[in-house]
Formats: sequence, C-alpha cells, structure tokens
Amino acid sequence: MMKTSLLAIIAFLLFISPIFGAERAPIDVNLIIDGSQGFAGVKNEVTVWLIDRLDHVLATGDSVTVWNAGARASIVFSGRIDNASDKEAVRRAIRDFSVSGNNADFGGALQEAARRQNTAFTYTLLISSSASALTSTLSGPHANLLRFSRVQEFAGWRALTVGLNLDARVRNAAAAFFN
Repeated sequence: MMKTSLLAIIAFLLFISPIFGAERAPIDVNLIIDGSQGFAGVKNEVTVWLIDRLDHVLATGDSVTVWNAGARASIVFSGRIDNASDKEAVRRAIRDFSVSGNNADFGGALQEAARRQNTAFTYTLLISSSASALTSTLSGPHANLLRFSRVQEFAGWRALTVGLNLDARVRNAAAAFFN
C-alpha cells in the first residue's frame, strides 16, 4: 500500500511538473539603489543580497535597469538578459556601484522608471540606506509612486518592492468588478 502510494505521488509529480515549470513572460526589472554617501557603509551587504535575489528573479528576455539614485538619478546599467554573460554584466554594475553626495534622488528614478515601463509586469526594487534618504520622496510630489510598496527592514538599510503604475490597474479592476 505504501509503495503504491509513493509511486502514485512520484508519477503525479513527473506529469504535473512540466505544467508548472513553464517559463514566464519577460518582465522589466528596475533596481533603484541609494547613491548617497550613507550607502557606503552597507554596500557590501546589499551587494551580496541583491546578487542573490537577482539570481532567483532574472530570466531570459527580462529587461534590467540599474539606477544610481544619487544627487540626481542616473542609469548605470540597462539591458536585456539573453544569457549568462548578460546576468554577469548586471552583477558587475552592482558590484562597481559608486556613491557620492548626501542626497538620494529616489523620486526622479521612480518617475522615470514608471514612464519607461515596456511590459505588462514590472519588478521594481528600491534600496535605501537610511530613513532620511527616503524623506524627500515620501514627503514630496513623488510619494504616490510608493503607494503600493512592501518594505523589508535590514540592519542599516531597507528594500522596498514598489508596484509602479498599479494605481490605474487597481481603478480599472475595481470599475470592471462593480460594473
């Protein structure tokens, strides 16, 4: 009885795994990293965490943009992931990330990332080294861009998964539901 049950489970998993193992559609990935001087103290820890996270997230066909949210937001990497060397280029951009100044232009990076969205789904990860680095964004005109966010707290830094351009989708889904 036990042997038959075990064989049935194994057979089920063998037949069902190809269905769930299907590849997903390409996504846009935005990494917005604090470029202020405050980030220097946590850079190594964040780099290890980010590279591990990206190894689990990135798939063939994804578009990746890495932003340096320094005094003025700028792109330090932008490209499509087609092979292992493309993933390595993203890792290198993160490892070689530089910091300067005391401010972080998260608002500018978020606004530009929202404007550049090319696919149906965008994964945006914002890395901040301090609460003060986020203050100008949270209290400024770009605060609405952080409305749909999830915050993970770490010692000395935080990671925000931001749902860019979700407000229109939420309104459309609510309207469709009530009509």
